[in-house]
Amino acid sequence: MKRYVLFAGLVFDESDRPLEAGSIGEEPAYIIDDDGFRRYIPAEQIDHVILNELKKLIQGNEGFLSGQAAKMMGAEDLFSKAMIENQLKNIDKQFEMLFEVGIPEDMRAYLGMSGFKVVVNYHGEVLEVRPGGGSGDDGGDGDGDGDQ
Repeated sequence: MKRYVLFAGLVFDESDRPLEAGSIGEEPAYIIDDDGFRRYIPAEQIDHVILNELKKLIQGNEGFLSGQAAKMMGAEDLFSKAMIENQLKNIDKQFEMLFEVGIPEDMRAYLGMSGFKVVVNYHGEVLEVRPGGGSGDDGGDGDGDGDQ
């Protein structure tokens, strides 16, 4: 079963350079340029951290998010909203499926345009996940935590 680098084009090093997507044999990986030395970091290591951060943002907001998603799809009926809300409440199953089907290129492009960005160090440890939110500027104090 093929696995994917989920956030290709959205993960950056500490110098704000995007990481390449590649593989170690059959295992998907992010490639970090460490002064000319190419470090291959298994994608699941980084992707799981990102997905867990997204899960934290979703938890407790399933009702609101399902309503907004239904509205965006033009399916504002109660059945559609309930179905989306149920999917959000079982988000772990959805995340596991992502590793097998990947995130479509147009969705990754949309995430990038909305300001979504992940920063990792040269060991592949996630330092920051910026969920975005429209303009890429949170209007805060620049540290991404939302306080001013």
